[in-house]
Amino acid sequence: MADPADDIPAGKADGAMRTIGEVSAELGVKPHILRYWEAQFDTLKPLKRAGGRRYYRAQDVAMLRRIDHLLNQEGFTVRGARQYLGQQAPDQAPRVSEPPVEANGAPVDVTALRAIRDRLAAALAAA
Repeated sequence: MADPADDIPAGKADGAMRTIGEVSAELGVKPHILRYWEAQFDTLKPLKRAGGRRYYRAQDVAMLRRIDHLLNQEGFTVRGARQYLGQQAPDQAPRVSEPPVEANGAPVDVTALRAIRDRLAAALAAA
């Protein structure tokens, strides 16, 4: 396996941040794929500057290499790679069990809402 230091763009220090174009060229993956991976893997959090320009830290680049290897060499699916890396899907984030509140901050009467739901379900079933 090649030394990761060989992939450092000319003039960049080992720990220097990389742009999405530099990382894309290094991994041979299109920039839109890297942005997709950011949405799918919660450990990828590049620094975003004015105008939305992304700068990847050394640990981000290492994680992208790992994800690329799992997906493109090992044959993992995105979901499988996420599970392998011990992450949870962004759309399956744990829910906070806080009591619901109205817009004015008053607590919602969940029992009353359930009664309304049940009456609506009964009315729909009867129709």
